[in-house]
Amino acid sequence: MDKYVCDVCGYEYDPAEGDPANGIAPGTAFADIPDSWVCPTCGAGKEEFSKE
Repeated sequence: MDKYVCDVCGYEYDPAEGDPANGIAPGTAFADIPDSWVCPTCGAGKEEFSKE
């Protein structure tokens, strides 16, 4: 699965790790994250992420 990087702050979403603190289980592909999810570092929306 591809990693995605926040264009605003540089946070890297790694699907192997997910974002458990915000309800995203490890193994969740970026495309499967709800559109309401935001970057845990800066609050940017999914549309602000680019495939690494």
